Amino acid sequence: MSQKQPDRPGFSGWLAAFAGRLGERRAEADADRAASADPAGGADGDVAGHVPGDAGQRPVDHVPAPPDYAPAVAAPRAPVEAVPWGVRVAAEVGWRLLVLAAALYVLMRVISAVELVVLSFVAALLITALLQPTVSRLKRAGVPRGLATALTFIGGFVVMGLVGWFVVWQVMENTDTLSSRLQDGVIELKKSLLNSPLHVTEAQLNQITKNLNNAIGTNADQITSAGLQGVTVVIEMFTGMFLAMFSTLFLLYDGRNVWNWVLKLFPREAREGIAGAGPRAWRTLTLYVRGTVVVAFIDAVCIGVGIYLLGVPMAVPLAVVIFLGAFIPLVGAVVTGALAMIVALVTNGPFTMLMVLLVVLAVQQIEGHVLQPFILGRAVRVHPLAVVLSVTAGSLIGSIGGAVVAVPLVAVANTVVGYLRAHGREAALRRSHGPHGTTAVVTAPVRAPGEPLTAEE
Repeated sequence: MSQKQPDRPGFSGWLAAFAGRLGERRAEADADRAASADPAGGADGDVAGHVPGDAGQRPVDHVPAPPDYAPAVAAPRAPVEAVPWGVRVAAEVGWRLLVLAAALYVLMRVISAVELVVLSFVAALLITALLQPTVSRLKRAGVPRGLATALTFIGGFVVMGLVGWFVVWQVMENTDTLSSRLQDGVIELKKSLLNSPLHVTEAQLNQITKNLNNAIGTNADQITSAGLQGVTVVIEMFTGMFLAMFSTLFLLYDGRNVWNWVLKLFPREAREGIAGAGPRAWRTLTLYVRGTVVVAFIDAVCIGVGIYLLGVPMAVPLAVVIFLGAFIPLVGAVVTGALAMIVALVTNGPFTMLMVLLVVLAVQQIEGHVLQPFILGRAVRVHPLAVVLSVTAGSLIGSIGGAVVAVPLVAVANTVVGYLRAHGREAALRRSHGPHGTTAVVTAPVRAPGEPLTAEE
């Protein structure tokens, strides 16, 4: 017989009861959260967001309030902040230097394309700086401007032409003497080498002479082409002389109007500074040219007298060459002094060469420590390093002409840059705010007579 088991609740009933209790707990938690978010609830005691009369249901469209604090998330850094400060400064300076280098390169290419015109005009500026004081004196004496310009122009170029003619005449007159002295000097040099401890044989000297003759014969075509090129150089030289003379004439006669036209090429904001820098630059150039002429004349006279007393031939042409070489500071003196020493060595021997060296060194010391500080002054003084670098750069760009005009251009640029820097500082002070401190006492506004006192007064 089967025994009847007692009735037990089924598993499904137990699961339904557990789900009901879980729903009640969730409803109570939602009600508590809503009450804390909106403590000033409705007057009827209903919880906001709930349907009245239905406490066991979930809230309708409930959105939790945002937190009272900002999330601790760091803002992303800008890319430029990741680059070190030194690298940024170097980059800023670097691209500006590249722009300046590109502009300078283009300027050099333009100058090299019209080199003859540029050098002719710069030479005209130097000649004008030398002759302009004479025109001013004649005009102050009552001579009309046109006549004063014509007299100064003709007189200046006549003197320069006579100097050139004198040099050529002296060289032509002393060519035979110098040639015979040169042959005698070569013979003496050959004997000295044969008797020297160098153990040079006559066969070796003859071989050297033969090699030189063969080199001259082999390069005959190149020498011919060089001669044709020399003709072209002569034509360019005369063209440059004509341009320089033409430019000098109009700069002497109408230089002020030319300068006013140049000022109009600059923006209106920059004209004040350029107008102040122009006269100062012209004064520097004038002092430099006049002082250089005086110093070169003294050098030529002293060295010329010295080599004449030592019995060196062609003393006068050498003195004129020394005068012209003095227009290239430092380098010109070395080259012309070396030329005088070579002539003395070939013609009169080593002792005379050493005496010429002493004379040249003595005159150069007097020039550097007495003449230039006294005549040129501090206004046009240029550092020796700047002189050497500028002369070298000028010779590379424009050969001898570039070497001549390099130093005065550097002196003028130094004056212009110094003035513009000072002018910029003054303009910045004028644009700044009103005076402060003790300076306000001097520049404070003064009450006009009869004007009533203000509240502060």
